[in-house]
Amino acid sequence: MTAAPILAPDAASPWRSPPFRQLMAGRTLISLGSAITPVAMALAVLRLGGSATDLGLVVAAYALLDVVTTLFAGVLGDRFSRTALMRGSAALACVSQAVVAVSLGTGVASVPMLAVMSALNGALAAIAGPSSRAVVPQTVPAAALPTAVSVLRLAQNTAMVLGFSLGGLLVSLFGPGWAIGVNAAVSAAAAVCFTVMTVAPLAAPAAGSLLGDLGAGAREVFRHTWLWVLIIQALVYHLVYGGVQGVVGPVMVTRIFGEAAWGWSLAALMVGFMAGGVVTLRYRPSRMLLSGTAFLALTACFPLAMALPVPLWVVLAGAFLHGFGLEIFSVNWDLAIQQNIAPDKLARVFAFDQVGSFVMRPLGLVLVGPVAERLGERHWLVVTAAVMAGSTALALLPPSVRGLRRQSPPATPTPSPSDPVAPPPSDPVTPPRPDRVPAAAGDQPAP
Repeated sequence: MTAAPILAPDAASPWRSPPFRQLMAGRTLISLGSAITPVAMALAVLRLGGSATDLGLVVAAYALLDVVTTLFAGVLGDRFSRTALMRGSAALACVSQAVVAVSLGTGVASVPMLAVMSALNGALAAIAGPSSRAVVPQTVPAAALPTAVSVLRLAQNTAMVLGFSLGGLLVSLFGPGWAIGVNAAVSAAAAVCFTVMTVAPLAAPAAGSLLGDLGAGAREVFRHTWLWVLIIQALVYHLVYGGVQGVVGPVMVTRIFGEAAWGWSLAALMVGFMAGGVVTLRYRPSRMLLSGTAFLALTACFPLAMALPVPLWVVLAGAFLHGFGLEIFSVNWDLAIQQNIAPDKLARVFAFDQVGSFVMRPLGLVLVGPVAERLGERHWLVVTAAVMAGSTALALLPPSVRGLRRQSPPATPTPSPSDPVAPPPSDPVTPPRPDRVPAAAGDQPAP
């Protein structure tokens, strides 16, 4: 008699997979460096005599090229080797950041030059973005995917907290050039991680045009109601909240509680992210989007707390709840996409997710000043909280959002004592494999 199938003891652990460990190391390093550079770049612009407008242009150059490049990066990630795109992006980022570091160290840097290099770095970051998310299912068994998603996001958020702190410390001790030089070294280390990483191959897609592949990705997004509804919800979220975090929030909190209070607020936000990540390691709701989207409503707590006449600890609690709810949603959102989208379209769908989420953020940053001045800052914070909570409630209306279920991992049969036991296999060395192989009739993604 054979026992009922159960999960193998290590089936849900991603740690046994070398490609996952290499992916985690590389992505964590990239997150660390991406948090150091904005701090160093902002202070570099100001030290060169740049104005707030100049700084805005440098930041906008990065954001613009990041958004423009992301869609095409999604096509490339579904057409070519994802690991090759990731290592190429990290290696080129190392070179571009080294150029900036040397120019700042030798005194030849200028604000226009930093704007151009910022735009280049935005494009390089975008090239790897969709692939680094789409490659996750190729690094772990299906049973380990939920844990892998949670761990990757937890490591990323932790690295960003450290990076923001490290960026300011490096600039204050050694100058912005050295800080960006550290990011160049971090990018080089990430490139090494992606170089030694090998994953199971996917069948190469049939030849097609770039625009045709982009259109196929868009059709895949609109084929799933839950997908495009929540992308639109993210668009609304970033339209209204981007201006709160970038403009109105710092003004209000520093005016009432002092400059240090805004730093504490952002720290509480990041602690909320990390706490949410820890919770998702154990909390596995069957209706992942119903639960995740319900937690997303907590993001309204931060702007609402800033709008009310409350003590600082309430504002900090609101920031914590914002990060906590957003992280629980984000983990379930990433998992929903990875479990329900075909592997050969994953990078394009993640690209549309990223662009749909952030494309309206620059507009929100531009409009928030005049709108808040006309309505009053407190009133605009209340409006923002209401829009964030209301859009979340509306996103729960479609049945596909409420009903999408977490996929159960495949079961591994456990033999009974009466079953014959096969001799242990030898331990052959598996040669490195690319993550793309030529497509043929009947090809399926490799296990």
